[in-house]
Amino acid sequence: MKTVTLTLKLPGALAAEAGEAGLLTSESLTALLRREVQHRRVDNLIAAIERLDREETDTLGIEEIAAEIAAARAERRSGASCS
Repeated sequence: MKTVTLTLKLPGALAAEAGEAGLLTSESLTALLRREVQHRRVDNLIAAIERLDREETDTLGIEEIAAEIAAARAERRSGASCS
């Protein structure tokens, strides 16, 4: 595991409150950073989904997909029987 040493400049009151709450330990900061990284991943995923929703795309419905599959199977069968 790679380790990083951080030096933080925090307002005195925040540093005191965070220290009293046990938030300035390596374990607590690691947990906070992990949650934030996960939160940003989810935000990025949601943003990507929203971008895709805004784009004009031709999507097929279940019936259209089934028809395409049936047509491809029929074409394959007719091609195999002609050979």
